[in-house]
Formats: sequence, structure tokens, C-alpha cells
Amino acid sequence: MKIVLFIALSAGVIGEGAPLQGPPVNLPPSNQISPDSAGARRSDLEAANGIVFHFSGSEGVADGGNLAGIWRYPLEDGSVASFKFVADEDGFQPESSLLPVAPAFPHPIPQFAIDQIEFARLEDERWA
Repeated sequence: MKIVLFIALSAGVIGEGAPLQGPPVNLPPSNQISPDSAGARRSDLEAANGIVFHFSGSEGVADGGNLAGIWRYPLEDGSVASFKFVADEDGFQPESSLLPVAPAFPHPIPQFAIDQIEFARLEDERWA
């Protein structure tokens, strides 16, 4: 059930606000293994238009599920958007060269921030 929700949310985020373009794509039968007695599951889907989604997983601690997989889809310029992910007790962790990257830390602190910190320190001393 969780993977169905994940796929639905992913499709909603990717397709939000984008008009439908091109002809409909027939999806071939997907290879799915529902949770077995050990809690293992797997799904493989490859559409004719180049969309690929593969994942495998197992039951985690505290009745949670652990999943790992990839998804890819073609971009308008002919390149392919590719993502890897792990979803486990530590949350959803995607990896892709297309995702934004936070600046390295520690980064330089701007002077106005240093001035504000000093002002706050002086105010604390004044009222102490």
C-alpha cells in the first residue's frame, strides 16, 4: 500500500501543472512480487516511452518497510533523468545529478549576520 501511495505522489509531483503531450502510452505488464512470508517485495516496470521504475524491499524494524530502487524517464532534449532511492527508517533518500545540492558547510557568514549576533549579545548583557 505504501508503494502505491509513493508512486501516486511521485506521479503527481512530476506531472503537476504540465499539460499532457503526445499519444497515450500502453504500459506492458509489470513484474511484481507482493510481500512473501518474509516480507520481501519487488516491482519492475518499463514503458514503451522509456519510463522505467524498479524497486525491491523488505519489512523493516517496527513494521516499517525498506525499499531501494531506481526510476528513469526521457527528457525533451533526448537525455534521460535518472534517480536512485532508498526509503527506510531514515526516511526517503533520493540521489540524482538533477537534484539541488545544499552549499557546503561551514560557509562564510555574511557581515550583517555577524553584526546582528553581536547586537543580540550586547542586548542580552544590557538586560541581564
